[in-house]
Amino acid sequence: MRHPSPFRRSLAVALATLASASVPASSQQAPNVDPATVERVLGTLASDAMEGRDAYLPGGVRAREFIAREFQAAGLQSPPGAEAYMQRFSTRTLTVGTGRVVVNGRQLLPNQIAMRLGSGNIEWRTGDVPVIVVTPDDDPLTTVTSVANAGFDALVLIDEAHREGFTPLLQIFRRPVRVLASAQGAAVVLGLVSNPNESATYQVSHTANVVEEPLANVVGMIPGRRTNEFVLFSAHFDHIGFERPIYGDSIANGANDNASGVAAVVALAKYYASRGTPERTLLFAAFDAEEAGGFGSRHYSRQLDPDQIVAMFNIEMIGKQAASGPNTAWITGFDRSSFGTILQEAVAGTGYQFQPDPYPQMGLFTRSDNATLARLGVPAHTISTTPIANDPDYHRVSDQLETVDVAHIVRTVQAIARGAETIVSGSATPTRVDPATVQ
Repeated sequence: MRHPSPFRRSLAVALATLASASVPASSQQAPNVDPATVERVLGTLASDAMEGRDAYLPGGVRAREFIAREFQAAGLQSPPGAEAYMQRFSTRTLTVGTGRVVVNGRQLLPNQIAMRLGSGNIEWRTGDVPVIVVTPDDDPLTTVTSVANAGFDALVLIDEAHREGFTPLLQIFRRPVRVLASAQGAAVVLGLVSNPNESATYQVSHTANVVEEPLANVVGMIPGRRTNEFVLFSAHFDHIGFERPIYGDSIANGANDNASGVAAVVALAKYYASRGTPERTLLFAAFDAEEAGGFGSRHYSRQLDPDQIVAMFNIEMIGKQAASGPNTAWITGFDRSSFGTILQEAVAGTGYQFQPDPYPQMGLFTRSDNATLARLGVPAHTISTTPIANDPDYHRVSDQLETVDVAHIVRTVQAIARGAETIVSGSATPTRVDPATVQ
């Protein structure tokens, strides 16, 4: 049991002032974002009952079911391809099983073979895949990394001069691999041989151990007048489950990461649903398995034409005030499109500011769910407020309700709603991201 929390007491004071003072004084009326919705969603998702919302444990299932009920209560439609707001998909965990590798008629021993599995079993004969050679003068790690990132099946023959350096590769390649069940991943097989050459003959047979794991994004929509122009509001709902205990508590509740983002998405869904038919169609997504490898957003990106997604507002960790002040948020990849500039112009004069990401050295633009769609050219950006460079609660058991500022979350959601206004109305369209710049 935790110590008594000041959360409820401070929340009562905050809620009493939010209706009149949620956003600094302005000639514009603040968007009518419901503080009670933020409180309810945040409190439920960050409760011990959700057991840290690990995507592959029962707490993750309970979280997605709760969000689906919230989407329904907000009045969202369940989009095509979803079942009661659930967009179901699976991942596979692949573990090296049994098989053999024969090079130039000689069968290699187990300590001469390493495999990174793509999507299942392997059955190769000479000519089926390219042969990459690592000579005594090459760096095996550099070559193998390059091949592994290239996205195609390959047999890499490494000269025996690198026997000592082959051991770490064995350890890395023998780890289980998790992939989208619907994806055809690339397989890379390493063989330690004498005098490797690209014209070598080979036979590779391998049977993988496969465990399929069901997951689901929670998705909703508000159809707009423009049925082929979409504005997406998203956040991931999963977290890391259990961590090393602190004072007997091992549940990593993930209040800031990312119950705060999901609370924002639900509150925005309720806000827009109350306003009637928008100009552009609005999509709302709570992504599963972001912490496990971004699988939810990767699956989601395959369900729509990316050219029709006008903008993606990915909301991540808005439970703490930014280092630049209480009425500021920062946007990752600010210079990749005109998205951030449009938001800045939309909130001008309100007392709230959207600023460029102050932590470029951390590569945050490609570390959240926005990256999958940005790689397809979508103006997809993450909005955050947390001083992530020195946040003591990030991925810790201490990321609890006591560490987040509810009034700040509501102010930020109001600012996002105002910042999105010209994009939702169709009067502004962000420039596209150049996929070649997103690594």
